[in-house]
Amino acid sequence: MRQIMMLLAAVLFACCSSEENKVIAQTMTQKMFITIDGVTKTATLVDNSATQTLVAKLQSAPVTVTLNSSGGFEIWGALGFSLPTSNEQVNAQPGDIVLYNGSNICMFYGTNSWSYTRLGHIDGLLENELRTFLHAGESNISVMLSLNNATGISQVRAGESQSKSYTLQGTIAQTGHKGIIIKNGRKIVR
Repeated sequence: MRQIMMLLAAVLFACCSSEENKVIAQTMTQKMFITIDGVTKTATLVDNSATQTLVAKLQSAPVTVTLNSSGGFEIWGALGFSLPTSNEQVNAQPGDIVLYNGSNICMFYGTNSWSYTRLGHIDGLLENELRTFLHAGESNISVMLSLNNATGISQVRAGESQSKSYTLQGTIAQTGHKGIIIKNGRKIVR
């Protein structure tokens, strides 16, 4: 009898372990970059039809969305296009990124339980850091989603009159600005 119980326990353990492996196997190595107010963080995407479609979309160009805080636990808004859904009951945690109703993206700085399609998770931020990065409680948050971390200016052309200096974020460098600036197509360190 004891041998049967041990065998049953081993089979049960193996079944549970394979379920964990399925969840781990669903994580992609694909990273998505999220940029808000010039600050960029990475997110690791899960592997499903929604993220595969999103990655294909982002391969052609970054996507900028306007998100708003809601319910004290997330920022969310319309993507401007639909993705395939595979909704399931999700207990969203801080940092989770999900698809809601097929065309809305939600990024969590708190917790919530609802039927979502998982997209990924923002890497390496604590809850208070997420609240700051995601501008918790604010509205009209401009969020850029991309597959590379290319920031800055691709080309600067000097005007015919006085040329201006620009920061790496693309804003006009004010007098006394410290750091790297672009002037007449050249990098200058002040």
